Amino acid sequence: MTGRALAAVVLLATSGCRRGDAASYLEAARAALYAQKPEVALSQYKLALDALERNTGPEAPLYRARALRGAADVYAFQLHDPRRAVEVYRELIATCPEAPETMEGRLHLANLLRHEFRDIRAAIAELTAALARNPPQSAELAYTVATLYFELRDYQQVTIEADVVARRYEASAWVDDALYLKGQAFSMMEGRSAEAQRAYLELVSRFPDSPLKSHALVELGRLKADQGESERAIEFWVEALKTHPDPKVVQTAIARVRTHLRATTPDKVGDPMKAFDWGIAGAAVGEGGRPLVLPKTSAEAVGASKEEAAREERQGEGRVAPPKDGDAARGEGSL
Repeated sequence: MTGRALAAVVLLATSGCRRGDAASYLEAARAALYAQKPEVALSQYKLALDALERNTGPEAPLYRARALRGAADVYAFQLHDPRRAVEVYRELIATCPEAPETMEGRLHLANLLRHEFRDIRAAIAELTAALARNPPQSAELAYTVATLYFELRDYQQVTIEADVVARRYEASAWVDDALYLKGQAFSMMEGRSAEAQRAYLELVSRFPDSPLKSHALVELGRLKADQGESERAIEFWVEALKTHPDPKVVQTAIARVRTHLRATTPDKVGDPMKAFDWGIAGAAVGEGGRPLVLPKTSAEAVGASKEEAAREERQGEGRVAPPKDGDAARGEGSL
């Protein structure tokens, strides 16, 4: 009997119903749904399927598809019985593959397989089968397939599926999403940083008004920072700040990299103006954290004592100190 997945549903509410044609049962099911009586609607769909066992007219396939789709939807959305819903959706696909109702049923089936049963590969199979019939929402479905491969961590396949969206459906609204996903996939693969950057840059150049542009700029900055190109990373992040929905995240990244730059970049390396600038703050530190001013005199430079160096400095300032005992003799002897 067609609709074997519904055989377990036998309700007392339907036991007194008269036997009629499939169309009348379908109409009764719609009325029951409007009255928010899903169990009654389900029983009417079953009666419609039973009636179709005796109906060989040209309208039978259409009614059968409507009854199976209606019953599956009731299980999925009103009764929250995903297992029964999957069974009936699959019966719909097997018995009515060409019916208009089957396309939407296949999409609902893929959604259940993905979210209720975590059967990602089965969901991909259903979406791929739907794509083979070239439905109006093909670009969205192709992008969804790419995201499912990302969930599976099959990053190479993600890039392939994202390319399908970007090239085959280049006029659709899903191309910037596909390019961003492609960049993410390449970022997850060892040694594919350059390809990730190309994907993000293509997004930025082709879709300057996309809400994903600022996110792509952030990712470009991260890739540059990982490569040690801190200044270029900051440039990308500053550009991202203009439109990013969470500027604090970007500002934090900028501050972190700038702090690292200050900590690791020597100040004025090779600057001849600072080569002997011992007296500037921060050049040397003495007791109490005060700058240590080191003498820079010709006397000390040629090996004289500290006392002689200090005396020479005072002479230069016009304050000549009397020599200590023995200083003159040493000075004379040195001449």
